[in-house]
Amino acid sequence: MHNRRHASLKKLFSPVFLVILLALTCAVSAHAAIATYPELPAGYTSIRVFDGQQRYVGRILPTQRYWVSIDRIPLFLRKALVATEDARFYEHGGIDVRGIARALVKDVVKGRLAEGGSTITQQLIKNKFLTGEKSIDRKVKEVQLAIDFEKKYTKDQILEMYFNEIYFGNGAWGIAQAARLYFDKNPEELTEAECSLLAGVPKNPGRYNPLGDLAKVSLRRSVVLKRMLDVKMISAQQKRAIEAHPATVIKPGQAQGYLDLVRRQLVERYGAHIVEQGGLDVISAMDVNLQKQAEQLLREGVRKVNPNLQGALICMDLKTGDVLAAVGGVDNAKGGFNRAFAAKRQPGSAIKPLIFAAALEQGYTPASLLDDAPVSYNKGNGQTWRPHNYEKKSFGELSLRQALAHSNNVITVKLLESLGVNNFVTFAGRVGLPLRTPNDLSLALGTDEVTLNDLVSAYSPLANGGMRSEGRTIIRVYDRNRKSWNENPPQVAPVLSPATAFVTTSMMKDVLTYGTAKGLKNFSRQRPAAGKTGTTDDYRDAWFVGYTPQLITGVWVGYDKPKPGGRGFTGGVVSAPIWEKFMRSASAGKPALDFPRPEGVVTVSIDPSTGQLATPDCPTTKEEDFIAGTEPASYCSRHGGDAMPPAAPAQPVRPGAAAPGDEAPLQEPAREPAKAPVEVPGKGEPGGEGGTGSGGNRARRGCRSPSRSSDGPASGRHPARTPAVSRSGSPG
Repeated sequence: MHNRRHASLKKLFSPVFLVILLALTCAVSAHAAIATYPELPAGYTSIRVFDGQQRYVGRILPTQRYWVSIDRIPLFLRKALVATEDARFYEHGGIDVRGIARALVKDVVKGRLAEGGSTITQQLIKNKFLTGEKSIDRKVKEVQLAIDFEKKYTKDQILEMYFNEIYFGNGAWGIAQAARLYFDKNPEELTEAECSLLAGVPKNPGRYNPLGDLAKVSLRRSVVLKRMLDVKMISAQQKRAIEAHPATVIKPGQAQGYLDLVRRQLVERYGAHIVEQGGLDVISAMDVNLQKQAEQLLREGVRKVNPNLQGALICMDLKTGDVLAAVGGVDNAKGGFNRAFAAKRQPGSAIKPLIFAAALEQGYTPASLLDDAPVSYNKGNGQTWRPHNYEKKSFGELSLRQALAHSNNVITVKLLESLGVNNFVTFAGRVGLPLRTPNDLSLALGTDEVTLNDLVSAYSPLANGGMRSEGRTIIRVYDRNRKSWNENPPQVAPVLSPATAFVTTSMMKDVLTYGTAKGLKNFSRQRPAAGKTGTTDDYRDAWFVGYTPQLITGVWVGYDKPKPGGRGFTGGVVSAPIWEKFMRSASAGKPALDFPRPEGVVTVSIDPSTGQLATPDCPTTKEEDFIAGTEPASYCSRHGGDAMPPAAPAQPVRPGAAAPGDEAPLQEPAREPAKAPVEVPGKGEPGGEGGTGSGGNRARRGCRSPSRSSDGPASGRHPARTPAVSRSGSPG
């Protein structure tokens, strides 16, 4: 046994002493400047962020690394680190032979080459110039450079470099970042209790950093203080006092994804230097409680469908544009890529309300009747594009109200053709939705790409009486150094007539009662709401954007790398339930108000089968909203209206009066003999077949695939299936 132990010692000692011998006889030149980063400015404090009710949310820290001179590093911290990491630091010449020997003796029992015994100088060399590779060659280089460093630099210079180069955990490199991250201080401001925590970190930054497990961190602090006591750097009384009054560590901030938005806004408004300058208190538009709920509900709702899916959610106050919650991914509490603001995806049928609103401005009404008989568009070279409804079903003549509720594709394409693609692109830009030009009729099916933020912003005028609210993440900023406030007032501007917004909203209410989001019917009964689903080709993207008179919320779900989500992966099935859970929470405590009726809206009784004024003989009548001047002037020609005199112009209902009731679901109309597709010369830019290859990729200019439907595949790419809804358009 003794011989084996002696052999092991001989085996381990030989290469180590060879390393030392080589180092002493062949020192290698070390070239390093003392300060490799800008000097840390004096008096820095971080940017603190509060929510709209002035509840603390978190901090924004500089991203740049700074250098701290040795005189700004507390003497207590220097002593604590030396006592813990290299008690003979001021005695050896770069390598500690006695320390290496002690480490070797301990590690012989373990039967492996020791990595212990490294001096502070050696650790600095390894971190600054070498890798963590465990080899004799690397150790030789480390020792050689350590000896050379000791010849070139003073002990204080080496210690200064060490404090500025080592890792303190959680992304903090160097003492400047560590002091800010854990205590929001500059190094010279650290207390003895705080220093004792930081001195124990380099041994294992992942385990011993101040935000780690409390028991392990406390035990490591005790080790540091005991070592200081053992080498007589502190007294027993000092040790007890520090242990009795432990340091208070600043906990990580909440809603890192939202804090990233605030950081971006600060940089855009004041320049990149503002983050490095610090010293600000930011009152954000966030409601921190809603933000937490949004993060949780989005994560739970998305993972319930598939753990590999991603999602995004934005909630905005309609009157001010305040972004109350913004979640850019299922793990966005930690920050990272923000899909709500940066990911561009095809909106599918979620674009349709804007097309219908544009049609109302051009004289169409909710009662206007269009036929969804098949139609073909010539795209040249003998090819045609034939848009289809969901499951290739046709339903004959429908009112615009019905067509929007059921997300009818063919009627929307015909409506866009009538409006003109370029005219609609101009309209979309006015309400805040940037679309590419030139475009084509497939735009009616949501083939261009937008962000969730774009779509929510474009819906805001529909929800807010024609007033578009620019999203606001920062309300005001207080400069602690100058003791001054900088206000960021709401940006709200009229882009639609209140009448157009109200009538469009009244149509979108039906989406929630009998349309593609009819799963929200109970919610809409309890609290007036409107919205629209969207689902792209092959079920790649699922959207729902909806609103009450106070709040608007949008939800997107899909894969980062677009691919089909499978049958049932629709806006109505996937995104709308997340929206409902969040909106119930967000609306709690708010009055259940209806959308205020503006001047310029009239309500008349019509026969829905003709869209004309109802007569006493009409078997079915309906109260319908119209923009004043677009209401029908003649009585129903099918039920004795021809014999009646022209009607007097309807009088607008006074503002604030109740809105008309919802329309009941319709049954699928009787089938007529199939008609051959009609070749219609394309107006503006015709739609086309082919288009993009996937729902998440930017559509090519020119003709696009008819399968880019809205809330379900529209082309012949899938076999016939039983429809999921009683009407055309989306699968709900």
